[in-house]
Amino acid sequence: MNKTLRNAVIAGNWKMNKTPAETTALINEMKPLVAGADCDVVLCVPFVDLQAAIEAAKGSNIKIGAQNVHFEKSGAFTGEISADMLTALGVEYVIIGHSERRTYFGETDVTVNKRTLAALNAGLTAIVCVGEYLEQREQGITAELVAMQTKIALQGVSAEQLKKVIIAYEPVWAIGTGKTATADQANEVNAAIREAIADVYGKDVADTVTIQYGGSMNAANAEELLSKPDVDGGLIGGASLKAQDFSVIVKAASK
Repeated sequence: MNKTLRNAVIAGNWKMNKTPAETTALINEMKPLVAGADCDVVLCVPFVDLQAAIEAAKGSNIKIGAQNVHFEKSGAFTGEISADMLTALGVEYVIIGHSERRTYFGETDVTVNKRTLAALNAGLTAIVCVGEYLEQREQGITAELVAMQTKIALQGVSAEQLKKVIIAYEPVWAIGTGKTATADQANEVNAAIREAIADVYGKDVADTVTIQYGGSMNAANAEELLSKPDVDGGLIGGASLKAQDFSVIVKAASK
């Protein structure tokens, strides 16, 4: 992390877990554990939990995010949620292009870009996910792949709008598998992402962009990962469902 240039952000991704009542209970458990953190703390919860999460987080340093957003403002898109609907609830962040959305639900680089623009135009902060599959890493094309994903995702995003973009590097082979990129591997790819941003916006702008690591960061490995200069936080899966574990990661990012 380099806090002199950019914010450290720890964002929990609850995925398809927790009822509204369970959401309230978990956030109430988390609040005292993460109070006073020297990093931004975000919880991205299922759509049905957003209202409960926003109510539970009131008066705390926890911000609430959604896990997806549609790119149109309204229309015949059964089952989808617009950016304006999210902001009307008080949602501040949204995850876009998570590997599970790409793998299971047909997200593409193009739709990730459309969703990113919709989120930014509505005033949301976009957590845009990029990352490679195991075979792509073995082919030695990780840097090129994430650079391409990043540049397509940011197509049409102004330097001013970029202030509300967080990039999350998630090696798909490390999500939910218990495998984790080494701290050096994570830093190397995050640096490649920053270089891709610099290609478009210049180094000074790129140096201000928060780039998270999102592949099985947990209480045991967070401190080492976050010690690297280009790892500015984490997009946390399973560990964000355990208040104590999540707080350990937040404390590591607060150093």
